[in-house]
Amino acid sequence: MSKKYKVMTIVGTRPEIIRLCEVIKRLDKDYDQVLVHTGQNYDYELNEIFFKEFGLRKPDYFLGAVGENLGHTMGNVIAKSYDLINEVKPDCVLILGDTNSALSAISAKRLKCPIFHMEAGNRCSDWNVAEMTNRTIVDQISDVNMPYSFYAYGNLIKEGLDVNRIVKTGSPMKEVIDRYKDKIESSDILSKLGLEKDKYIVISSHREENVDIESKFNRLFPALNKIVDELKMPAIFSVHPRTRKRLESKGFKLSSYIREEKPFGFFEYVKLEENAYVVLSDSGTLSEESSILDFPGVLIRTSTERQEANIHGSIVLGGVDYDSIKQGIIEARKIHKGNVKLKIVPDYDTDEVSTIVSKTIAKYIDIVNKETWLKE
Repeated sequence: MSKKYKVMTIVGTRPEIIRLCEVIKRLDKDYDQVLVHTGQNYDYELNEIFFKEFGLRKPDYFLGAVGENLGHTMGNVIAKSYDLINEVKPDCVLILGDTNSALSAISAKRLKCPIFHMEAGNRCSDWNVAEMTNRTIVDQISDVNMPYSFYAYGNLIKEGLDVNRIVKTGSPMKEVIDRYKDKIESSDILSKLGLEKDKYIVISSHREENVDIESKFNRLFPALNKIVDELKMPAIFSVHPRTRKRLESKGFKLSSYIREEKPFGFFEYVKLEENAYVVLSDSGTLSEESSILDFPGVLIRTSTERQEANIHGSIVLGGVDYDSIKQGIIEARKIHKGNVKLKIVPDYDTDEVSTIVSKTIAKYIDIVNKETWLKE
């Protein structure tokens, strides 16, 4: 590369850091990278531990965008990222996904700064899912969209986006898992928690639509209690701050089989997942991790934006009711514990995403600046 472009990478949550860790390292080599953390959910368990685990340098800027309510937080993300982009003047901005931090794309657009958007095109067609709104907005205003799958690619085409500005990258998760496979395998988290392979359950639930919508909360959490009581297995519940606050405010009592734990580090959590009887989660990464690592996973959601995993049959959409989750566990065990090993979802079976992203930026940055923004 003849010129060291200045690339501003913006993150704000744990999933973004995990997915981008290898991309960030690659961009540090190829570009003058400015790493920004919005502070969307910045506490040690949720963020800082991952910077340390993945050997990432500290962000160059921390925006402290959390406000008194959601509206203030979104406003702060836009306002503070606008000021920073205007000051630093990067050649482009890299954003991943659908969080409130991704709304910094609005600032970049108004400042005529090219936007590269990873994890574009995912659609669950459920507007109760806050991330659906965020991702749709960011997809529409991004200059180059980088979907993981052909399903997401097709969504962007159907919505009228320029096919010449869409680059399918595949999911970055396999590259991350492969890179840290030894550290995952050497984790002693099972012995620390007194667990045996295939004799415990992993639970996580943090999504706004499951925790904050009363009708879903009142179906999901009693269902989880009933299921673990019937299975009579310890259930490790990695409790997100939003979920903990909601449980406490409602005075909801979890089953005695459910063990509440603070959020784990990535290596510990993946080790727990791949050795569990089943993983019950509303996490966006479950579809990918279950396919890549071949463990039984049930999405405790009523919709999913990762249809490629549904179509491939590697994940079960279990809903939030007792009967559907129970049946989902049976199906997930059949899929992943049978005699024939299920192949990885093709869109997840790549370990070159960091290279693809870096080369995509190099290919398109001048094109966007000249053709869209008429810059010399």
